[in-house]
Amino acid sequence: MLRELARAKINLTLDITGLRADGYHAVSMIMQTVDLADEVTLKKISGGVSLSMDATGIEGGENIPRDEKNLAWRAAAEVQKFCGRSLGTAIELVKKIPAAAGLAGGSADAAAVIRGMNRLHELNLTVEDMCAIGAGVGSDVPFCIVGGTCLAEGRGELLTRLAPMKKFSVVLAKPDGEISTAWAYKTYDANPATVHPPTTEIIAQLERGEFDAAFKNFSNVLEGVALKKIPAIAESKRKMIAAGAKVALMSGSGPTVFALTDEARAESIAAAVDAAQVFITEFH
Repeated sequence: MLRELARAKINLTLDITGLRADGYHAVSMIMQTVDLADEVTLKKISGGVSLSMDATGIEGGENIPRDEKNLAWRAAAEVQKFCGRSLGTAIELVKKIPAAAGLAGGSADAAAVIRGMNRLHELNLTVEDMCAIGAGVGSDVPFCIVGGTCLAEGRGELLTRLAPMKKFSVVLAKPDGEISTAWAYKTYDANPATVHPPTTEIIAQLERGEFDAAFKNFSNVLEGVALKKIPAIAESKRKMIAAGAKVALMSGSGPTVFALTDEARAESIAAAVDAAQVFITEFH
């Protein structure tokens, strides 16, 4: 038996650069893992995959599938397929990351299962092997395997490690409602953004430690789409900035809004936000 933490991610930037021949959107995103995490426990069993889950502590937990549609289950099946043999694995999930929130909770679970099965069954998979398996489960899974600070391109699976950033405190505010990633991208296609984040410039600013300049350039092209469905996103951002956040932005396809701040201000920013769920965490 072993345990893995499935850490959430935030998008410091999210840009859509086109539509690929395979139907996926081409993206360019600066991604960052945070300490908010689901708990994943893995045990050897005689064969197949089993999944049990406690999702009582999160918004939308009742909607998460508990069968082969769950990304953790799919990840275990993909590991077995990649290795060409039965690797009986029981998965226990304790969910802490809200569902359909733009924080990659399902992808993080899948990544933790891939990493954990590699250890549990002594598979000696390389990081490249694990990322290849993960890419077959979901576009964010390779990043969740690697973690840290990365530029994600392609459909999200092509990763470039970036210099680790200063450990900012992070306040996450998840308003009522969920946003489907598929819906967000489809809606975006009907009314694409005209302003895009200057990703290359932001990376250079972060590497030079020019955080205030970089923060002014942070943007997410899906935010305008999400605002049409959940206007509370804008109110969360406004309250976070008014309470002293250095920057506030929607993560992924939303609707969660993150604020970056110094540790001393994190609690006051969290208290200023009226949201269904609020978390204080930090960069990992």
